[in-house]
Amino acid sequence: MRPNERHAAILEIVYERKNASVEYLAERFRASHETIRRDLSRLAADGRLRKYHGGATLSEAPAEGAFNARIHEFAREKRAVARRAAALFSAGDSLFIDTGTTTLALAQELARSSGLAIITNSVSITQCLARGPGSNRVFLIGGEYRAEACENLGPLAVAQVAQFNAHDAVLTVGAIGANGLQDYALEEAEIARAMIAGAERVTVIADASKLGRSALFPVCALERVARLVVSAPPQGLLAEKLAAAGVQVLVADVAPAPRGARAER
Repeated sequence: MRPNERHAAILEIVYERKNASVEYLAERFRASHETIRRDLSRLAADGRLRKYHGGATLSEAPAEGAFNARIHEFAREKRAVARRAAALFSAGDSLFIDTGTTTLALAQELARSSGLAIITNSVSITQCLARGPGSNRVFLIGGEYRAEACENLGPLAVAQVAQFNAHDAVLTVGAIGANGLQDYALEEAEIARAMIAGAERVTVIADASKLGRSALFPVCALERVARLVVSAPPQGLLAEKLAAAGVQVLVADVAPAPRGARAER
């Protein structure tokens, strides 16, 4: 099992059980205690769980980091997911795209396409598409501007989303768990829900670190999701729930890091 796959599976176990010991995890994944301790240290450093002597438990305040910092986290995985997702769409399609580092990577791929109609609340995604060599129609949703992620949010943004109908809502969320999609920010969850309401189909794109996580604000049930494009296969209960919900899981081909290169966060 690749480290990122094991990390996602460890998170799912901790969220299900509330805590897990190094001994239990080592036996579960047939890995050494040293390997599991390194995994837990990495996940604790990312704020996804809290490590204690002999095991790990839920983080007291799970949250996503600052947008500019998250751009560099799992960058290879996000690019691979973006490439895989971009291939799903073609001229004539209309897409809602919400704000996120993975959807920004998608916009970079779609910027080379033509004939798409894209509705987004992200200023960065709008600029990326407008500057690309392709030719697409882009609609920027208005609202209260939040500089941290270059996005528009709030009641006005939600109301404007409702003025559109689209073939697809392409979303990235903070957490993908057995109970559905969740996010860490209420206003971002409201935008996602509005886009889902106006779309015929929902496509979720994410790196595997989002799998098995839990966040405060619900977005939608797994049954509303048609496709999940992810950097590693879901494991355990989440995999079972996705299959039961009829979600098509598409695993991106993540290229290995160049030999001698620094590992990406």
